[in-house]
Parts: sequence; C-alpha cells; structure tokens
Amino acid sequence: MIMNDHKKILLIGIGNEFRSDDGIGLVIARQLQNKQISSIVVKEASGEGAALMEAWKGFKNVIIADAVSSGAKPGTIFVVDAGNELVPAKFFHYSTHAFSVAEAIELAREMKLLPPRLLVYGIEGANFSAGTTISHGVQDSAHQVVEQIVNKVTVVSR
Repeated sequence: MIMNDHKKILLIGIGNEFRSDDGIGLVIARQLQNKQISSIVVKEASGEGAALMEAWKGFKNVIIADAVSSGAKPGTIFVVDAGNELVPAKFFHYSTHAFSVAEAIELAREMKLLPPRLLVYGIEGANFSAGTTISHGVQDSAHQVVEQIVNKVTVVSR
C-alpha cells in the first residue's frame, strides 16, 4: 500500500463511460491526470460505495466528480461540501451503483470514515442511455470543473 502524503488531494472521477453523460466524472479525472499536477492523485471508480470508501482511505482532502440527475438544466454544476452538508440523494437516483454516492458518503459519515475535507462536484447530465458520447453542454461544464479544481489546488498549495 502506498502511503499518502497528507497534503495530497485525491480526485475520484466516478462514472460509466458506456452510458453517455454518466462518464463525465471519468472525463474530469482523465483531464486532471493529463495536467500532471503533483499535489493531485487521480483515481477512477464506478461509484460502488464500499470501493469508494476504500479509495479515499488515508486522504484528508478528497474531491469526487460525478454526473447527477436532479432535473436541473443539463450542464448545471453543483458543488457540495460533504463535510458540512448532506449530499442530496436525488442527485444520484439514476445511478447503477449498488448504493449511490450520496448513500456511501452518509454511511461513511455515520461510521466516522468520512475524510476531513470532501467536496462533491456534480454535473447535471442530459443523456444516460447506452453510448460513449458526452453531451456538448455537459462536456463544457467538465472543462469548467477541471479549471475550478486546478484553481483551488493552486491556491491551497501556495
């Protein structure tokens, strides 16, 4: 097991790249991985709750990026500070995960396994059907999320 530097930020991109917009968390993870920012560790995940809790083990600062389906306009970006507020369960009702990201976070909170700092970026999807194409507005929002994360990391590491 690799020991994690307490100053490193873990970005977990969640999704299924074969369900159109559901793959947007993976797109964000890959874009950040390509930037090779030394203070960010990037992982990809399906969003299964137990695996998610295992993935963030040892990290104090975690960012999750995933598609959401809340009924908002496609491409809408949501940011939830999960350390201070509940993640709306309705965001992930379209999930194929055994239990949703919101449920995993709340279970981890109850079990005292939540990282001290956990931000969830959700991008409202438009199309969750079979396919590999990300909707245009959702793709644009992914670029915005990547830039927001890069800016946050740059400010924190100064």
